[in-house]
Amino acid sequence: MTEAKRTFAKKRLAMVVAGGIAGVAVGLGGVYVMTTLIGNKGASGANAACRPAVELAKKVAPFARGEVAAVNMAKTPLKVPTLAFHDATGAAKTLDDFRGKTLLVNLWATWCVPCRKEMPALEALEQKKGSADFQVVAVNIDTRDTDKPKTWLKEIGVEKLAYFADPNAKVFQDLKGVGRAFGMPTTMLVDPSGCEIGTIAGPAEWASEDALKLIDAAVAGSRKGG
Repeated sequence: MTEAKRTFAKKRLAMVVAGGIAGVAVGLGGVYVMTTLIGNKGASGANAACRPAVELAKKVAPFARGEVAAVNMAKTPLKVPTLAFHDATGAAKTLDDFRGKTLLVNLWATWCVPCRKEMPALEALEQKKGSADFQVVAVNIDTRDTDKPKTWLKEIGVEKLAYFADPNAKVFQDLKGVGRAFGMPTTMLVDPSGCEIGTIAGPAEWASEDALKLIDAAVAGSRKGG
């Protein structure tokens, strides 16, 4: 990692810590524990099966630059937890329902200012790159007024991005449990087998050319099997 990239990442983390901790404390009942992006120790068989995703992460790493320079590419195999949430109709969903696609999994809330700012970009990314091979899965974790997120999205014109929510915010706790949630927003790039390719703590300009190239590289690499 270059000095410029390290400086960029430190600044972004400082922003997330400053703005995200307060938001998570409100949204998750006042409890927040700082975690770190650590590699999985004593990988289980499931994690071991994710070694191809680490190889893919190495190949994709050169594209983590500019607007997406803060994406931390996977260094050790990690099977992403089977996150559970529901769709706009209330139907139960898990991350396993999206197997076979490269995913950009984003956790957001209306009380998280950086989250709110990046929602239009996430929708733009989905409109540009959404396909049988790729999908943005943005999961809202508002725990109080469950109608507020839908209303807010409609107010700002984000209506084409599939709506998913977990009003218990367990998805955040699940990712925190594997060292992949600092604060909000938290976003993971996940391969078609449900393995981590990369994670970012904080917002990114997901509609930028840098982001589009990163997604293209991840999807193309997944098609080739890493």
